[in-house]
Amino acid sequence: MRYWWVNQNQTFRQEIDGGYLWSPKRNKNGNRNPFYEFMREVAPGDIVFSFCDTRIAALGIVSGYCRESPKPEEFGNAGTNWSQIGWRVGVRWQRLSNAIRPKDHIARLRPDLANKYAPLTPEGNGLQSVYLTMVNAALASTLFALIGNEANHVADVGHEVSKIERDTPAPEQDIEEWERRVEVEITANAAIRETEKAALVLARRGQGQFRDNVRSIERACRITKVERMEHLIASHVRPWRDSNNDERLDGENGLLMTPTVDHLFDKGFISFEDAGQLIVSPVADTVSLKRMGIDRECRVNFGAFSEGQRRYLDFHRENVLRRAHVRGE
Repeated sequence: MRYWWVNQNQTFRQEIDGGYLWSPKRNKNGNRNPFYEFMREVAPGDIVFSFCDTRIAALGIVSGYCRESPKPEEFGNAGTNWSQIGWRVGVRWQRLSNAIRPKDHIARLRPDLANKYAPLTPEGNGLQSVYLTMVNAALASTLFALIGNEANHVADVGHEVSKIERDTPAPEQDIEEWERRVEVEITANAAIRETEKAALVLARRGQGQFRDNVRSIERACRITKVERMEHLIASHVRPWRDSNNDERLDGENGLLMTPTVDHLFDKGFISFEDAGQLIVSPVADTVSLKRMGIDRECRVNFGAFSEGQRRYLDFHRENVLRRAHVRGE
C-alpha cells in the first residue's frame, strides 16, 4: 500500500461523486508533468488524501489501475486547456466529517514533507502546481492521527482491497465505449470501402488482415517462443483506439503474443525497449508475473525491433506502460 495526495480544487465534486481521479497526460505545452505521471503508478488498495479549499475533505481507496480515458464530460469548462484524452483511476471516496486544515498542524507535518514533489509549502499552503503526488508513510500516519477513526477505517479497507482488486479489476467501460464510437464512425464513413471497413473492425480484436500483416513480420511470441498461431493473439502496440486507419492495419504496429503475455502488454504491465529488453511496470505483481513465466529481474534480450516497430513501441511506453517517467530526476 502506498499513499497519495491529490489537489482537487477545480474538479473535487465531479471526481468524488464519480468515484475516480482524472488528469491530462501532458502539460498544455506538451511537456511531461510529474504530477500527471504519478497517475501511472497508482495501484488497488492505495490510499488517497483529497485536498480541496485548504482542507483534507475526503479519503479514497484506489480500486483499479490507471488507464487511458476521455476527459469526463461532467468537467464542463474546468480545465479548458486540458487534452481530451488523459489518465483515469477508479477510487472509492469517503467524505470526511473531520476535514482537517493542514496549515493548522504544519508544525507536526513539516518534518515529514519530502524535499521534492511535496504537496504543501513549509508554511502549510497548498501548491497549485500539484495534482497527484506520493506522500511517505510517516506523513500519512500523522494525517491519520489528526483525522481520527475515519482514516483508520479507510486504511483497514484499503488493505483488503489490495488483495481483492487484483482478482476483480474494475471494468473499463469508458474505453469500451470509446472504441465502440470509433467503430461506428468507421462503419458510417462513406469514403471508406466496405472491404476496408470490415478489415478495420476485425483489427480491433486482432483478427483478419491485421493479423495476417503482423504474421508476415513476427513469427512467434517473443517471450514464450510459442509459434503455433492457434495459441497466439495479434496485439496492437499502439492501441487500436489511438491509431489512425493506416496504423490499425499496419503489421509493424503489432506483436504476436500468448494470451497471458498479451494481457500484460495490453494493460501496460510490461513493455519493451527498442533493443529488445523487457520493461516491467513497478505496479505489476511479482508473484503473478512469475506464475505467467516472467521474471521481474530478467535480463534476457527478446530481439531488436524494426524502425517502424520502434515508433509504435515509443507510443506504448509513453501512453500504455504503467510507469511514471520521473525517475532519476
